[in-house]
Amino acid sequence: MSRHRPHPRPQASPSQRIAVIGAGIAGLACARTLVQAGHDVTLLEATPQVGGRTASSDSPFGSFDGGAQYFTVRDARFGQALETAAPGVARRWSASAVRVRDEHGRQLEAAPPASEAHWVATPTMGALAQCWAEPLRAAARLRLGTRVLGLARAGRGGWQLRLQGPGGKPPVDSTFETVLFATPAPDVRELLSTSEQTGALAPTLQAVEMAPCWTLMLAFAQASQPGLYTLGPQWNAARSTHHRIAWLARESSKPQRGGIERWTVQASSAWSQEHAGDDAQRVGAKLQKAFAEVTGIRATPSHAQARLWPHARTVQALGRPFVWDAALGIGLCGDWCLGQRVEDAFVSGLELALTVLGEVER
Repeated sequence: MSRHRPHPRPQASPSQRIAVIGAGIAGLACARTLVQAGHDVTLLEATPQVGGRTASSDSPFGSFDGGAQYFTVRDARFGQALETAAPGVARRWSASAVRVRDEHGRQLEAAPPASEAHWVATPTMGALAQCWAEPLRAAARLRLGTRVLGLARAGRGGWQLRLQGPGGKPPVDSTFETVLFATPAPDVRELLSTSEQTGALAPTLQAVEMAPCWTLMLAFAQASQPGLYTLGPQWNAARSTHHRIAWLARESSKPQRGGIERWTVQASSAWSQEHAGDDAQRVGAKLQKAFAEVTGIRATPSHAQARLWPHARTVQALGRPFVWDAALGIGLCGDWCLGQRVEDAFVSGLELALTVLGEVER
């Protein structure tokens, strides 16, 4: 894309054309808040579905929450959004008290007291994002399968985004007054580097560190036979000290998930980083062996699928809810600003939107 000299930012108008990049929880919270205030918002998502790491994966044997496993409700605004914008979607998951298991499945620590509820969306974790995205979809404000290739200053002081649509269509340019990023920090850094004018924001993200996570999804249809309800352990979720596995959970123990026994296994950050370039089939075999060691389940699964989340866990957070440069009209948000919880993503997106609104209304 061509690069231009900086232009003075135009006076804020009552209604701005705003692009929000990334339709995870942060992007959805941000976009919905701005739309409700009357702004012309376009939500751009590179993948075919909304939700980011809360998106669910389907299989012939039922769904898997391959990313975020549950969420907490500590911020009253998040609780209000769940009640008003997604009524009935959130259900409490009774497996909130997890135990730490070693590589032999032995319990190392007793379950801590249940200090707060663990919640999941129903019928899948992805249902929450789908519910919040529906008004945007209905208003033609959501563009799935649309990748942002770069940005450059537009002639009147806004931003020109180079967009690659689905199906290999030729890239097109779209102009916005304000651009808000709601994607993982490494992706934000890459996009900011495409413009000279946004290069000054890159050092802001220098301390942010994110780690990958390999996830294995397993289904055991044989456990649905008459008289057999589960395989292996009686517990439904655990943290693990196994060098390969950090977390594992019985998907079928969550509300409205169906009866077929299904497990989600998440590898440790260190092991995932070490094997980030490995073939999914090879990784799946290694994680399945570790799963058998921890759970005692050695049956052949009816379904096994491994996938890599390149930027799954926040190792070092930004330490503040968002980044906003009013002079540039550029904002950054995401769970990585505060931590790695679903709630962190919501709070970050909401607070960025409220700050942008305060700037526009001046």
